[in-house]
Amino acid sequence: MHGLLLTAGAMVFPLLLNAQTPTDFDQYLLIGTYTKKQSEGIYVYAFNSQTGAVKPVSIATGVVNPSYLAIAPDKKHVYSVNEVGVERTGGVSAFAFDNATGQLQFLNKQPSGGEGPCYINTDSAGTHVLVGNYAGGSLSVLPVQADGKVGAPLQTVQHTGSSVDKNRQEKPHVHCVEFSRDNQYLYVPDLGIDKVGIYKYDPDSPLLLQEANPSYAPLPPGSGPRHITFHSNGKWAYLIHELDGKVTAFKYDAGKLIPIQTISTLPANYKGKISGADIHISPDGKFLYASNRYDLNNIVYYSIDQRSGKLVWKGQQSSGGKAPRNFMIDPSGNFLLVANQDSDNIVLFKRNPTTGAIKPTGEQIKISMPVCLKMIAVEKQ
Repeated sequence: MHGLLLTAGAMVFPLLLNAQTPTDFDQYLLIGTYTKKQSEGIYVYAFNSQTGAVKPVSIATGVVNPSYLAIAPDKKHVYSVNEVGVERTGGVSAFAFDNATGQLQFLNKQPSGGEGPCYINTDSAGTHVLVGNYAGGSLSVLPVQADGKVGAPLQTVQHTGSSVDKNRQEKPHVHCVEFSRDNQYLYVPDLGIDKVGIYKYDPDSPLLLQEANPSYAPLPPGSGPRHITFHSNGKWAYLIHELDGKVTAFKYDAGKLIPIQTISTLPANYKGKISGADIHISPDGKFLYASNRYDLNNIVYYSIDQRSGKLVWKGQQSSGGKAPRNFMIDPSGNFLLVANQDSDNIVLFKRNPTTGAIKPTGEQIKISMPVCLKMIAVEKQ
């Protein structure tokens, strides 16, 4: 893997973005995948946020299971987790991103500090990468060097405990590492122990992460907290539960998470399998979206009361595939893109900014086992 220059785009996809007129595309779409079947790595597409048009650009090959991605604040570097091996030992890979060509160049790889890394993030300064290790129930902090490479983990925090679901909650399972808007606190939903860990973050301290007071927000037994997102106003946070299919809304106050509402993502009297997955807020802060897998395979959406932060159910839409593991709303708010892991497709939806409703555009991207979607703005030449 070391020394690979990942320039498969010119070979696999002969038309690169810079062959187009500058007005054709305004975003790069980066797609993290599992490479267990046909996927070759991280895929880069060009995306037009006015029309929803997409075009293949390049592939970063030679990396095993680059499932979840993080974009550095400088937009010139990309980081991925790598879930590899029988024992699910993990790694973090660093890439340089060339905005002129849309190509990724592999820089280096380090251990993730635990087993089964599933989520990765960077701090607002881009000086550290943080990773959540699902199988190992831990989180680690890695330094970012001046050239964009990652160093070995500086700190690993191991969670302990279990909860009521003996199959899924037999031990800790860290599923997300997300910063508060002020970058002073890190929030760590742990599916296995029904808690959101809360850590004070100080990048200049030898111990970058220290338990806050309180050190966690508790969830009802069997909830399975998975992903958390913060409202742009810094006042509210929203958490999706994987195991009971609910969303908890919190008031955010100086690091504390104060629950104000719990609302279901499921239809009334639903008796099927439950597997909540992802959660995002529209760029205008008016709507929240969440995904369900298994029998439902849908995106549900709510309006956000702009005074209280509470949610009001508005509707649901089929994801257009199986297992909508991850989705994103493009920066313009015009489109919502869903990565359906088990049906090997990414479906594009047009979004109504007034009602929050989404409907398929008819556009799909066929990629094996897509897991994560991120965007980087195209720099105009």
